Amino acid sequence: MTATPVQTAATVVGVVFLLVGVAGFVPGITTDFDTIEFAGHESEAMLLGVFQVSILHNIVHLLFGVAGLALARTVAGARNFLVWGGLVYAVLWLYGLFVDHESSANFVPVNTADDWLHFALAAGMVLLGLLLGRSPRRVGTGAA
Repeated sequence: MTATPVQTAATVVGVVFLLVGVAGFVPGITTDFDTIEFAGHESEAMLLGVFQVSILHNIVHLLFGVAGLALARTVAGARNFLVWGGLVYAVLWLYGLFVDHESSANFVPVNTADDWLHFALAAGMVLLGLLLGRSPRRVGTGAA
């Protein structure tokens, strides 16, 4: 059976999340790796030297990746992963905008680069899910 466009998109997004999750544990790809914390803003580890990460943050990426691959097996699952996952990232974007990045409330942790990446992920995932997950329109065969 051939994968639909929404299933392919969910698979690609899932693989990217897995790669990012693994990369967050690789010294060199993640700078200041020796400062990584399980959670909290004290972690100074930076994926690609830009995005603040922690062990928790990396685990979330890995779990999102596994979910994406599992849900991509069906059209409905793929669409739901993209739309609902995108909405989760929209909430995470808002969280990052309103939380004091230097406070203990920043347990994920996130920085400004993370915030705007989360916005892009939210918009991209929701759009992919809605646009690619639409049911094809059926052409009527009504008599004239």
